[in-house]
Amino acid sequence: MRTEEAIRLVTAARTDADLFGTQEPARRYRELVGALHPDRLGAADPGVRAAAAAADALVTVTTRWRTPAPMYAGDVADLHDHGDGRLLKVARHPGDNDLMAREARALRRIAEHGDARHLAYVPRLVDSYPARDPSTGVQRQVNELVTVPGLHSLDDVRRAYPDGLDPRDAAWMWRRLLVALGLAHRAGVVHGAVLPRHVLIEPDAHGVVLVDWCFSAEPGGLVPALVPGHEDWYPPEVAAKRQCGPGTDIAMAARCMTWLMGDRAPRELRAFADGCRGTALATRPDDAWRLLRELDEVLHRLYGPRTFRPFTLNP
Repeated sequence: MRTEEAIRLVTAARTDADLFGTQEPARRYRELVGALHPDRLGAADPGVRAAAAAADALVTVTTRWRTPAPMYAGDVADLHDHGDGRLLKVARHPGDNDLMAREARALRRIAEHGDARHLAYVPRLVDSYPARDPSTGVQRQVNELVTVPGLHSLDDVRRAYPDGLDPRDAAWMWRRLLVALGLAHRAGVVHGAVLPRHVLIEPDAHGVVLVDWCFSAEPGGLVPALVPGHEDWYPPEVAAKRQCGPGTDIAMAARCMTWLMGDRAPRELRAFADGCRGTALATRPDDAWRLLRELDEVLHRLYGPRTFRPFTLNP
């Protein structure tokens, strides 16, 4: 299918059947995406390139609207598997489009200014664009993301270990979470919602990915909202609409880890966490990389040299 033909087809379509047909919709979808892909356009006229980009966005989003159910319902958006390792994150309500835009800005900034060695600790933003629901006309923001498969939240971990996680297992999760925060803070981004549901782990490889950057802010800015039902997880400056900073995230990360370990947390790790959770932002650590070194010292005193400890969600 030629690019011009694909543009005409998408522009004229009024229904899903017009766009994808009824016999082989998956094949038609692949043909459209291939014809509209930027790599196919070369030195095409700028007008053609713009029309193709708009048509490609419509094809992508229309595919999302045809999906019967999201694979995951987040705080402000639904997440759909788009194939090829990509996820479509679509705002559930138009009033949250601004939060989706915050996420896109944060991930772009981290990708541009963060240490490339650690970018796998956050999702990769492929694209961000407004999309109109063809059935209602409502416009919602879409963030197209890529991350590694096989992830589980800290909520999942706590459900698997209701009596508390072994601190030796919590140790690698805490360490890698501090890497994710160090990456973001050095790039000038505060996550603003470090909650168990937003900290994802890959059990076999001991990976961590910090997701949902919709509540992010710049250091010195304001966290825009609190995740409903989690108000007591936040340090005081967030609810009081005072300036946030790296210490905001560090405090919430410490809360996640003590919650995960429960009564199994040793005194030394509880004391370390308490030092991260001072009432005032100015009293907390504000350098996640330095804090990681301090955590390593505590862990070494407790458990000796670091070794790989296999982890499973089925104890």
